[in-house]
Amino acid sequence: MISPVRLGTIHPSTQARPGPPKDTPPKPAPPPMPSWRRILLPLGIIITLLLLFGPSLFAARPAALKYSEFLDRVNAAAVRSVSVNDHGAVDGTLKTGKDFTTQIPTALNTDDLEGRLRTKGVQITGTRTGTSFGSVVLSFLPLIFLIGFFVWSGRQARRLGGAGGIGMFGRSKAKIIEAERPTTRFSDVAGYEGAKQEITEVVDFLRNPEHYSQVGAHGPRGVLMVGPPGTGKTLLARAVAGEAEVPFLSITGSGFVEMFVGVGASRVRDLFTEARKRAPSIVFIDEIDAIGGRRGGNAIGGNDEREQTLNQLLAEMDGFEQDSGVVVLAATNRPETLDAALLRPGRFDRQVTVPLPTQAERLAILGVHARGKSLAADADLNRIARGTPGFSGADLASLLNEAAIHAVREDRQVVTAGDLDAARDRILLGRRDGSNALLPDEKQSVAVHESGHALVAALGEHADPVAKVTILPAGMSLGVTEQLPEAERHLYSEGYLLDSLDSLAVRLGGRAAELVVFGHGSTGASSDLTGATQLATRMVREFGLSSAVGPVGYGSQNPQYFGGEELVSRPYSEQTQRLIDSEVARLLREAEVRAVDLLSTHRDALDALSALLLERETIDGSAVEAALRRPTVDARG
Repeated sequence: MISPVRLGTIHPSTQARPGPPKDTPPKPAPPPMPSWRRILLPLGIIITLLLLFGPSLFAARPAALKYSEFLDRVNAAAVRSVSVNDHGAVDGTLKTGKDFTTQIPTALNTDDLEGRLRTKGVQITGTRTGTSFGSVVLSFLPLIFLIGFFVWSGRQARRLGGAGGIGMFGRSKAKIIEAERPTTRFSDVAGYEGAKQEITEVVDFLRNPEHYSQVGAHGPRGVLMVGPPGTGKTLLARAVAGEAEVPFLSITGSGFVEMFVGVGASRVRDLFTEARKRAPSIVFIDEIDAIGGRRGGNAIGGNDEREQTLNQLLAEMDGFEQDSGVVVLAATNRPETLDAALLRPGRFDRQVTVPLPTQAERLAILGVHARGKSLAADADLNRIARGTPGFSGADLASLLNEAAIHAVREDRQVVTAGDLDAARDRILLGRRDGSNALLPDEKQSVAVHESGHALVAALGEHADPVAKVTILPAGMSLGVTEQLPEAERHLYSEGYLLDSLDSLAVRLGGRAAELVVFGHGSTGASSDLTGATQLATRMVREFGLSSAVGPVGYGSQNPQYFGGEELVSRPYSEQTQRLIDSEVARLLREAEVRAVDLLSTHRDALDALSALLLERETIDGSAVEAALRRPTVDARG
């Protein structure tokens, strides 16, 4: 069974508006380098390489003879001349005109070699090894080249107006967006009114700083935006720059990280230097957790490159003058990992949570992304907004794009409600593969399983209506029962968790139907059992809904935007763990008994719905209600 889970985001549109021009003249660009100077460095590299390696690459190499082969050639009178140096190296020429080299071994007695050479008429020349002026010059060429490279790098750094370091490694990689360029405004961000209101003071401070100084107040120095992925934090920062009409310097946290020691800190200094030159301005650091993680995690000790970068960032943010006109915006999906010194007031004065969108915001987001698409009369965006709790803005944009692709695949120019449903299933479940056919007995088992989910959901006191039931395999799922919430909930009662959407009874309804019809369970309920166990564990351990454990909560207070449990030490004893396990098992057994009783009482509806699913493969919620209106007979007699 697939049931929607309550999550939530904002979604921005990609529309942009041009901002008015700035009154101050732009900063003049550095003069261009003459074309002849640009080729000096590569030309010097080429000449040096040719001088060093050219003679060995292009010169013909003589054949190397073993000493025994050399003696054989001498005895055969095949050697014309030899040249022997004081290290025993021999360069010679055969009578055929071919050059050769060999080495006289010093460990052997070679006193008779000269006699042999004279006897065979070989011309003998003695040479002495030494250092020539040319070889001295060649040996110093690499050093001269390195000195020239250092000088060239320093001149380049001064010409560009900053201490960039060798090869500009220390210069910031920030993308600078001036106010004259097209920018995004708050009106281009769908929904998310609360977060906009929180961050409006940053815009007002940059536009009218004198209003704050007149009453002795200071504008916020930094604003940290936290929230799940895909909620539009980056685009919201761009909207702030657009509304304030100031330069916007954007960089990711990984842009400071480099393999060279000290480069990250140098880039931080360069970034804030550029921001102060363009003040008032906004510095936006995306994924700040890449450099802003907690310090002290290195068990070996010492400051690594990331900590040096963070220390420089802390110093730059704390060193702002109050009227500098520079505001730092940052975004992260992992606020729990950030260093406490980075989060204190004076650096990040505001922390704005960018949540997943509500139902009304999802509708507005869908309306933004539906622009330019032809929707059929039955394509109800409000229904899609109801059926997509937990979707982020990026998910909603992908849903509409998938629906348009599905319409093209069906050779239509209009997006219908069926296309939207298929796109939603594609995102939630995965691609539906027609070749993934079920065996007849498997198909019947899946039909009984999904019928059990649907009937328990429809019979629950707090249940949300069943929207669709299908036994067509998609992704990892062999069948799906979907419920459509009538209203978006933020709090869940104990009865709701026991009987309704994403509840224990509904999750175990498929397994209960197999027990009622076949008398045994199957592996098809594995994901249902996993989800039910996780929910029951949270009910006992976090929500305090177990009388045996009591009103005690052991949940984490840190937001887990990436899902999963936080890996921390267990804050309770082994005895408490055994009690939690016992209560979880009790809740699951009671939920299964409740589901079995409901389905046994409505056995006729279960059989009728299973048969209908085998015939049609996909049915809507009205078919479930029709099956429940049939006369029922208690199968238990």
